[in-house]
Formats: sequence, structure tokens, C-alpha cells
Amino acid sequence: TMLHLYKRLTIEIPESAMLILFGFILGGMIWGADKAQTFALQPRTFFFFLLPQIILDAGYFMPNKLFFSNMGAILIFAIIGTVWNAVAVGLSLYGVYLGGAMGNLDIDILQFMLFGSLLSAVDPVAVLAVFEEVHVNEVLFILVFGESLLNDGVTVVLYNVCDAFVSLGADKINAAEIIKGIVSFLVVAFGGSLIGVVFAILLSLLTRCTKNLQIIEPGFIFVVSYLSYLTAEMLSLSSILAITFCGVCCQKYVNANMAESSVTTVKYAMKVLANGSETIIFVFLGISAIDPNIWVWNTGFILLTVLFVLVYRIIGVFVLTWMLNRYRLIPIEIIDQVIMSYGGLRGGVAYGLAVLLDQAKIKEKNLMLCTTLIVVYFTVILQGVTMKPLVTWLKVKRSSKSELCLIEKLQNRAFDHILVAIEDISGQIGHNYMREKWNKFEERFIRPLLMKTSARKSQDQLFNVFHQLNLKDAISYVAEVSVSVLASGLDMVPGADIASQASTRCPTRKLPLVTCQSHRGYNTRH
Repeated sequence: TMLHLYKRLTIEIPESAMLILFGFILGGMIWGADKAQTFALQPRTFFFFLLPQIILDAGYFMPNKLFFSNMGAILIFAIIGTVWNAVAVGLSLYGVYLGGAMGNLDIDILQFMLFGSLLSAVDPVAVLAVFEEVHVNEVLFILVFGESLLNDGVTVVLYNVCDAFVSLGADKINAAEIIKGIVSFLVVAFGGSLIGVVFAILLSLLTRCTKNLQIIEPGFIFVVSYLSYLTAEMLSLSSILAITFCGVCCQKYVNANMAESSVTTVKYAMKVLANGSETIIFVFLGISAIDPNIWVWNTGFILLTVLFVLVYRIIGVFVLTWMLNRYRLIPIEIIDQVIMSYGGLRGGVAYGLAVLLDQAKIKEKNLMLCTTLIVVYFTVILQGVTMKPLVTWLKVKRSSKSELCLIEKLQNRAFDHILVAIEDISGQIGHNYMREKWNKFEERFIRPLLMKTSARKSQDQLFNVFHQLNLKDAISYVAEVSVSVLASGLDMVPGADIASQASTRCPTRKLPLVTCQSHRGYNTRH
């Protein structure tokens, strides 16, 4: 009964919101026992032990074709959208503060910009937890999730730049310092991505040489990926982008190089670690609320922050989408834009950056921390709970989980080649043309370097189709024979399986079941 009740609750309330509510209860129990908040999510624990495995899981299992096909839109939302949200929220709060709507606060314009930058973090953990339960269509999911994944790295870089400006002081900031900040932003973001690609190549090379070390193959994935995160952090580059691109770029080659048992081990171990980290983060977000020391209330500041976060998210999504739709072959519909605007959930990253604020430099740290928690609760709980009814009411296109049959895969492949041919004939270089060129470059230069010879042969498309047809035919033959065996009352030999018994009924009589398919033109064993 309790399990049934739990399933009913998760249908109506996202798991992330339930975990925060559970954190409220647990925090109240702790406070009732000790009259003090003895548990807190420290930034070091969050950024070095919990966040990396969540980001690695998201990057490693990213649908690469969908991700890179929409890479331009994702980058625009992640970079331009993040900067827009940070600047717009920070300047709007500063303007309202000058108008006297917040009372007497000790905050200057640079601190408002710093606060706006940490609130621009659309959290991938919260987005993944909510959107996976809603099952929106693939393009909408990859746009929101891809944006939230890259947005975290961009937000941390922007936060560090703004924090450096706060430390420098408003009177010392000039045009040269602003240019340095912009250059630093680009170097840190793209440098972290490059570190991730380098470690992805290293990881692919390692798994290429582990034929006799299959028992430790899964360990390489976690160790090398985490090293990319630590290396980027050590070099003051974006560690989040480093581990993201490490997972995205190594996925194809590592899975092909490793044994099937190792691939399965990595899949389930990574999911367990990521889900465990997500649970800890959301529970601690709830526990953090039961601490009277951080609650500094300012109605104008808090309500206007929530309002500006929502309004500027909507403006940014609609304006950027309007620009993108002028060049996209399939435009993003208005309904999808509404869901993208509504899906800008904040979570652990915003809270972790708020905790990192220096009390000595920012006198109103507790007010900012309190406001950040309220924004997180508002977006994850209220928007998360209402997301599914909104998707249903707007009749948003859902994703289909059915497995494609061979004719559908063939048609999709044919359409890809047709689109490439049309782009080539018309003289327009689109993403289909570039993808085809990249595939040829990869097949000629990258696969021989990063992929085992046996793995390259097994990825041949004709061989894969032939293997699927042959295996499907063998399975159907086993099913047919098993039915005939049961119908005829054939006496089964103890300890023998249906396949071995059915081989006696095979037309060739003397051949095993799967090789008796040779009368249909097959000549391989399975």
C-alpha cells in the first residue's frame, strides 16, 4: 500500500520536490532535537563530490546526434541567455533599489550583478528530474537539458568574473578591466571544454588497450573523467564544462572498445552514483531551510527577485527563439517556447554559489542566500508540480519510447543522405552537410586511432543490419519450433533446452539451429 501511495505521489509531484519536502521534515526533526542546525551542504562537498558524478552521467548518456544537431541553439541559450539573465536581473534589482523599494540595504551595483549571475544557473539536476517524468519531445528536452548542462559551466565562470570585480572595487574598474573580464570568461569556458576533449581522447586510448584488463575497465571511466574535473579546477578553468565534454566525446569510442559486461557495469554504477547525489542535494536543500540564522527577510528584495527571474527568463527565451527560427529548418513552436520559459528551474548550483559568497565583502550575504533558497523552492516545487498539467493542457508533443524497426531506421538514414545531397546541390552548407563531412573525417582518421579494429568492424552498418536480421530470424525459428514441440507432445530430454531439442526438427537435420539458416543464404554463426 505504501509503495502504491508513493507511486501515486510521484505521478503528481516530481521526485525532486518530494525530496525537498522530505528535507523540510528531516530538518525540523533535527532542529527539534538539538535546537540547532548541525547539518549543512558545504560548497566543497557539493562541487567536488556530488556535482561531478551528476554532470558525468548527463554527459556520458547524452544523445550525441540530437545534442550536436542542436548545438548552435543550445550554445546561444547557454551563453547569451545566461549573460542576459544575469545582467538583466542584476541591473533591474539595482534600479529598483535606487528607487527605494527595498529599504536600507548595504549593496552596490557589482554585488547586484554577482547575485544576478548566481541566479542565472538553470540547474540540470532539477530539469532532468522534472522533464524526464513529463516525457516531452526529444528536441524540446535536448534544448532545455543541453542549455542547463552548459549553462552551469557558463554561470560559474560568470560568477567568478563578477566576484573578481567585487574584490577589485567599483572605483578601479575601467574599460581595460572589462575587456580582461570578457577574455577571461571566454578562455575559462573554452579552455575547460578543451580539457574535457583531451581527457576524452586519453580515456578512449586507454580502453583501446584493455583487452586483457576487462575487470578494471569500468574504473578508468570514473577515474579519468574525475581527473578532467580536477585538472580544470587546478588550472582555474571551467571544471563543469570539462567533465561534460569528457563524457560527451568519449561515450561512442569507450562503449565500442569495452566488453559488454563492462558497459553494463558503467551504466548502472554511474546511474546509482548520480541518483544518490541528486537525492542528497535535494534533501539538503530542504534541510537548509530549517536554520533561522540565514533567514533575513526583505519583502521587496525577495518578491522582486522572483518576479525578475521569471520575467527575464521568458523574455530571453522568446527573443532568442525568434532569432533562431529565422535560420532553423524546423522552427521552435510557441508552445515549446512556453515550456522552455517555464522550465528554467534553479537548484543546487545556485545555492552552492550563494553559500560561497564572502561575508566580509558582501554584508547582505544572508539575505541573498535566503532569497536564493526561496527562488529554488519556488521553481522546483511550484513550477515542477505544475509542469505536467501545463504540458497536458497545452498539448505539447510527447516523446515516443517505441523501438524503431529496420525499415524506419533505413528511411531515416535515407532522409539524412537526401538532405545532404540537397544542401550540396543548392550550395548551402547546413548541419546535415557538416555532419556528413565529420562522419567521413571520423571514419578515416579518428576511429583507427581511438577504436579497436574489432570494434570498427562490428560498427559496419551493413554488418549490423545483417546481424539483426539473422538474429531475428533465429529467434522466430526457435519460437515456431517450440510451439510445434508443445503441440506434438515431443518428449524432451532432461537437461536439454528447446533450441537443442528443436535442432532435431531442423530441415538440415544435422546442423545446429542457428547454422541451419544457411538454406536461406546465411553463412555466419551467432
